[in-house]
Amino acid sequence: MPTEVGTAPGHVLPHALRDGLPTRVAGRPLALFLDYDGTLCPIVTRPEDAVLDEAMRHTLQGLIERHVTAVVSGRELNDLRRRVDLPGLHYAGNHGFEIEGASPALRCEVGGEFVDEIGSAAATLRRLAGRIEGALVEHKRYSVSVHFRLVPSDQVKAVEVAVTQTLADHPRLRLNAGKKLFELRPALDWHKGKATRWLLDRLSEERSDLLPIFIGDDVTDEDAFRELSDDGIGILVSDTVRSTSARYWLRDVDEVRQLLAALSAR
Repeated sequence: MPTEVGTAPGHVLPHALRDGLPTRVAGRPLALFLDYDGTLCPIVTRPEDAVLDEAMRHTLQGLIERHVTAVVSGRELNDLRRRVDLPGLHYAGNHGFEIEGASPALRCEVGGEFVDEIGSAAATLRRLAGRIEGALVEHKRYSVSVHFRLVPSDQVKAVEVAVTQTLADHPRLRLNAGKKLFELRPALDWHKGKATRWLLDRLSEERSDLLPIFIGDDVTDEDAFRELSDDGIGILVSDTVRSTSARYWLRDVDEVRQLLAALSAR
């Protein structure tokens, strides 16, 4: 396991804790945008088992009291809200296709015209991929995911074929890949980065000097890192070298909690 993370061998990103990010942003009003799986709680074999532990929940409560805080996830909004359920928190579910802020004015849904097509694709995937050992098909209204973490290695290609066939029958959808999953979403120019900017623009109407920080572990979080590259900070959660647009890194969920605790104390 490497001791440092960078975009390539020899290019090392600064570590958000060891290299003093909390000190550098001390006194600044922050807008924290946080992924859920792999960031606020560890990646687990089955999505339904990803539970926010009490230490992280307590840390988030302290953070919300001091800074604007949002959870931006690929999970469906209702599922995300049920799992976190903290007052004063903003939510962006389904990669930002459904946004619900802490106030009634902060509401946004994108891609409603694709809901029926997503449902049709989900039915096809249940028929084609649902019979493959270990494959989990998750219908999330604005997207449908096929998780293959539990699929035997010699059957992963069959999952890919099922997804490719479904996509061919639904050309208005787009294929995205995440950690051990394939996902079909509306073929729209909308993602976590756009959703983060939408929320930030509206939150900045009340506080124009907010410094946005996005923390995430998945390739889908790269859209947010790029979106904030000029006026914010992206933090990658990873223990391996990979290409990223983030400016800092953290190794794991425990280090995320340590950073959030440090930021809530300043």
